[in-house]
Parts: sequence; C-alpha cells; structure tokens
Amino acid sequence: MLAIYVLFWAFSVFLVLPWGVRTTHEAGGVIVPGQADSAPHDFRLGRIAGRVTIVATLLFALFLANYRFGWLTPEMINVLGPR
Repeated sequence: MLAIYVLFWAFSVFLVLPWGVRTTHEAGGVIVPGQADSAPHDFRLGRIAGRVTIVATLLFALFLANYRFGWLTPEMINVLGPR
C-alpha cells in the first residue's frame, strides 16, 4: 500500500505544480537577466509538498474505497467486450 501511495504522490505532483503559479512579470517583480519568462516568481516547495500530500491522500482514499467496495471493476470498463 505504501508503494501505491508513493505512486499517487508522484503523479499528484504533476497535477498540483501549475496551481497558483505566477511569473515574475505577473507578480510585478524585476526579471533577472537570463531568467526564463515562464519561471515562477516565488517557488515554495513546502506549500507545494503540502498540497501534493493532500491531493495524493484524497486520491488514495478513493482508490482504497473503490478496492473495498468495488464501485468500478476491470470488467465494467472493458471497452473491447467480453473475451
């Protein structure tokens, strides 16, 4: 279960990273020579890690509930039909 949670956490990083990102131009800051225009103005790793943990925990809880109660099974999503 820990390995599956770690996978959910790693995938959640890509979901959470774009949330609330503001570039230096959008924030009204001074652009440093050589800085990419798309670089975030204020990158807070702790805040992002917290958000990722919350999202990953919610998704993992849904995964466990589906495993326990069988809301969605592989047979239900078989688009190729019965074999």
